[in-house]
Amino acid sequence: MTHGVPADVMLPVLVLAPLLAEHLPGRLGARAREHVRSVEDDGACRYLQRLAALHTYLVQATAGSGRYELHRSAEIGRHTLWDAAGLLQAQDTRSASAELIACERLMVQLADQVAQTLKRTHTEDGPADTGQLHTRERPLGPYPLGSEQTTRPTPHHTRGTSPLKGHHSMTQLEPGHAVRTAGVYLLFAHEPYYPGPGTQEINTTLVAAATLLHPRVRQPDGAQIHDRLTQGRQPGEIIPLATLTHELNGGADWPTVGDWESVTTDLLQLVREGECDALSLGLPEIARALICTGPHSHVRAYDAAADQFIAYGPTERAVVLAEVDMFLACLVAEQALWPGDGLLPPLTRHP
Repeated sequence: MTHGVPADVMLPVLVLAPLLAEHLPGRLGARAREHVRSVEDDGACRYLQRLAALHTYLVQATAGSGRYELHRSAEIGRHTLWDAAGLLQAQDTRSASAELIACERLMVQLADQVAQTLKRTHTEDGPADTGQLHTRERPLGPYPLGSEQTTRPTPHHTRGTSPLKGHHSMTQLEPGHAVRTAGVYLLFAHEPYYPGPGTQEINTTLVAAATLLHPRVRQPDGAQIHDRLTQGRQPGEIIPLATLTHELNGGADWPTVGDWESVTTDLLQLVREGECDALSLGLPEIARALICTGPHSHVRAYDAAADQFIAYGPTERAVVLAEVDMFLACLVAEQALWPGDGLLPPLTRHP
């Protein structure tokens, strides 16, 4: 009032001040929560960090670029990150696992499309390096553990063309070591690698189920996964790792069976060192995403050119597995996949 503020203004403010002090912080907090989502659980925070790393890649890709598809991908990524934070704020990671997996797949798809766009832009705008091998840019971190392919005595390599959109496939077969069985096969995806200079990217591997019994695979985890993998299957059936995850209560029961991450890392190491036969595939993005999902799940892909989402589900997944099976059948008709030497006995099931 000493500064000239009218008394009819100051007196109501003085009267309302205690009421405002009591209720205003809560109102402001509620308003702030409309624009801020807070996640405190350790597992939820780690999950959001993975998504945030992908979103950071999307945002960095748009810097200084006027391309619509890049900015649109970053916008969709921001909304996806916001939705994931909302799920984690309201639920735990297990109860929201299906929705969270869908969020992460979408972010990975966006990041991969952005990498492809950047690669095309570089090719269009920059000079062509005819003598240099160009590999696809990936924001997804390091390649899998494992040493480079070693030289084996008198190896027999069969190289063909996968029916999956022209991607090359590679098998490693050694005469004299094949075990003729009508067993099942394990199909699992992994971080991509290149077997040698100028070769096709390998991002998915199929091995005979018996390879899980190899002594260099983490045990008894490998034997326990083998037991679960071979229960109630048809001879020659291809079982994606994601199907086992689906059957194990969405992955919640994996701890009672084995450490699948260590087992698949060991399997890939055996394949790369030539200690077992494998069908090594370079699957296209959608095909690989489908075999990484359960048998009833769906994958959404964003088409930047049409600015719309395309859904792929169980039907398309079955087509991918059928094409892998057709290619595998041509190989095993000549010689079965060798699971390796010195295999451990399978678990004995008691009635």
